[in-house]
Amino acid sequence: MQSAFEEIEHTADWALRVHGESLTDLFRNAAFGMLSLLSIEPVPGNSERRYFELKAEDTETLLVSWLEELLFPLEVENAVVVDFQVDVLEQIQLKATIELKKIASITKEIKAVTFNELDIRTVDSGYETIVVFDV
Repeated sequence: MQSAFEEIEHTADWALRVHGESLTDLFRNAAFGMLSLLSIEPVPGNSERRYFELKAEDTETLLVSWLEELLFPLEVENAVVVDFQVDVLEQIQLKATIELKKIASITKEIKAVTFNELDIRTVDSGYETIVVFDV
């Protein structure tokens, strides 16, 4: 069985090759992969849950918007996503619930999700893409 995501070599930035049987799986695996790159220790205890919907003009923009939405609390609220549910309703729309906790410590950061090399392709096992992060 193919892994859901794998870190790949990329000059100066971080990159992941992500696989998914469906678009929802691809978006979920991209999020797990991105969050696994960060060395974050959340504060134990209570978490906060939030719901949101996103729309975009194409699937690649939707993926970048989704991942940026997960990074936003890091920058603005000193909080990290510790759990989430995402459902890609169509190629340009998703609904998600995220669970946040305050950050106790962070050693690696992602500045932005880029469109560099981003091309969601249909493959025999579903979908595949490369996501590059500016660090």
